[in-house]
Amino acid sequence: MQQTPSSPAAIIPHSEGVSDDEFRAAMARLTAGVVLVTARDPEEGPHGEDVGMTATAFMSVSLDPPLAMVSVRNDSRMEELLERQPLWAASVLSESQRQTAGRFAMKGRISDKLLFRDAPHTRGEASGALLVDGALAAVECHTEQRVRAGDHTLVIGRVIGTRLGPDGAGPLTYFRGRYRRLG
Repeated sequence: MQQTPSSPAAIIPHSEGVSDDEFRAAMARLTAGVVLVTARDPEEGPHGEDVGMTATAFMSVSLDPPLAMVSVRNDSRMEELLERQPLWAASVLSESQRQTAGRFAMKGRISDKLLFRDAPHTRGEASGALLVDGALAAVECHTEQRVRAGDHTLVIGRVIGTRLGPDGAGPLTYFRGRYRRLG
């Protein structure tokens, strides 16, 4: 059914498109999975440093070749690191890992080194990035393409390794601005 401007449900867009608040409200109704994206910064400190970031904009892109994509905010520490470091990983968080997701999503947080100390993990064999223990799955990637898109960069990586976690756990999801359990 096509709506006319006089119908009560008609939406008249902002002169430049929709407002930030309108866009956020609409996208908040899309349920997303939650991942912890990690990479090792070899240039930080004498032994390198691990960096992590919570993301809800993560997806499978292709089966042949196997590609995955994450969206990272421009000028963030992770965006800057993934511009130099092609190896990274994403751990698909389970519903019991809400605290891990929240801690790595905080602005002005303590160092990632301290956060990783409280999150059990292993180092991925293919990427060298940290993989969260107990995650539903993890994929290790090598960046093939970066696409600037507004205030974010889409990082597309070839999947070079995977790890499956426990079968019985449910996924951590994000809906209407909050972490949620499925079901």
